[in-house]
Amino acid sequence: MRILFVEDDKDLCQALLIHFKSQGYDTDICNNGTDGLFYALQNVYDLMILDRMLPELDGLTLLNTIRKRGIQTPVILATAMDTLDDKIHGLDEGADDYITKPFAPEELLARIRALTRRPRQLQAPGQLVWKDLSFDPQKLELSCGENTLSLSKKESGLMEYFMKNPEQCLKRAMLLSYVWGADAEVEDGNLDNYIYFLRRRLRALKTKVKITTVHGVGYKMEAGEEK
Repeated sequence: MRILFVEDDKDLCQALLIHFKSQGYDTDICNNGTDGLFYALQNVYDLMILDRMLPELDGLTLLNTIRKRGIQTPVILATAMDTLDDKIHGLDEGADDYITKPFAPEELLARIRALTRRPRQLQAPGQLVWKDLSFDPQKLELSCGENTLSLSKKESGLMEYFMKNPEQCLKRAMLLSYVWGADAEVEDGNLDNYIYFLRRRLRALKTKVKITTVHGVGYKMEAGEEK
């Protein structure tokens, strides 16, 4: 499992990193909100832990930004602000859980386990819709108008990521990590093959949505001209 931990207390980061490693968690650490946002947008994580009071960009702004970008990764807010209003505000901004400092590492690990064992559909329920295209991540079905096609698991993983991040250039590494896993050994050509398969699906559905190549970077899902 891959975690993003954004916390300005470097001693706390190092202390918790020992516990994360003991659980086999691959962890990226940032000490300010600007770097945290960059990592959150450039990589795929299973869970994020955000300090609320961060330099440069506070945790709530970071959280709000990634949610607006369609990133539904579970987020735990960690903060010394422990009033009921603080907690409600954080949860309303898109946090999945809230832990008050100081906390025991064992409690944080328990909260991580609780969040990551939730069924995926509880984290991102319902269909994803963009332009004339809709995708059902539970049925693995892609639709345009009255036309519907079933996708393979890999095709579905790619389409889900594209649907959550339309009109954004998605790096090859991001797509590979999201679909195959951060530690998977995958040949680069596998991604190109599945992009080819998805493009055939889109043509068969006669949608105006297309997947374009951003040379040297990755791919982007965008809408073509009206027919």
